[in-house]
Amino acid sequence: SDKNYRYRKSRVVLRRFCRTMVTFNNKALFLLFGVANVATVVSCFSFSSVGKTQMSSFGYRQGHRNHPLVSTYTTTSTQLFAEKEEQQSSSNSGSTVEEYRNLGTSILANFMQKDEAMNNDETANNDNSNDPLKDIDFNADKISKVTDLETLAAMLDAELYEKEWFVTGNVNPSYFADEFEFQDPDVKVKGIEDYAKGVRKIFDQQTSRAEIISSEVTDTNKITITWRLSGKVNIGPGLTIKPYICYTDFVVDEESGLIVFQEDRFDIPGWDILLSSLFPFLIGKVTSPPAPPVEPRPKPTMPSIISKGSSSPLDKLMQLFN
Repeated sequence: SDKNYRYRKSRVVLRRFCRTMVTFNNKALFLLFGVANVATVVSCFSFSSVGKTQMSSFGYRQGHRNHPLVSTYTTTSTQLFAEKEEQQSSSNSGSTVEEYRNLGTSILANFMQKDEAMNNDETANNDNSNDPLKDIDFNADKISKVTDLETLAAMLDAELYEKEWFVTGNVNPSYFADEFEFQDPDVKVKGIEDYAKGVRKIFDQQTSRAEIISSEVTDTNKITITWRLSGKVNIGPGLTIKPYICYTDFVVDEESGLIVFQEDRFDIPGWDILLSSLFPFLIGKVTSPPAPPVEPRPKPTMPSIISKGSSSPLDKLMQLFN
């Protein structure tokens, strides 16, 4: 019968497919399945709360939403996504991230937070003497306005060269306004304290580096820091970062002279960063090669600056005659 014919034909096709898979047993095959799995996980949550499908990467369009398979998949996935959002809002109320700017990062962040929760249970009674954040006064006086941005750039260069707070979180809050905001292609954060805690959480403190290459004024109110990122991130068992170049833009308020906004840009796309971490054998073949090591340079010196609410020795001397 026609039914038996289709059954036999499907078995033949399946056998041929299995032979092909056995023959094609190489790294490219594993990559194909790995990428497919990652894409499947992301696509399962790539729906908005109103059920608009985002399956363009699988060849679907908005016009296919009435297809029975897509409609069923959309309904189920929307429910899963809504439940996931509700769980995140209740369990991650202490998260430092204001907003995840892409869905993949939001999903990966859950693995980091779960792992850290386990680590916190084990280290609850341990001494945190090695944590530099506990010594930071986030309510410290702000620096006096620096009219010359070149001087401010030199100050940031000297502190970042020593503290590497882009990965350590060991910031100097005196440079930042209370309304400070940060964003990069993945996340958005408000407040310098939440920023410091966020980078301290995501980067492995034993291996991560933020090697400063240069600090220069690039606009009337903008300073750009060029630096090389390397090390690991605390996601799952730990993902190794292929070294790449980052550009940090500090926007300085003209009235206060404080940093009100920071945006990080990368010299390679996000998919390159992700694939290089998940499949290191692709580095230099499918993905770009690692950024070259930073050339040694003399340690920058810190220009003198006076904080608001303080006075110089000369001012104190003059007060004696008043």
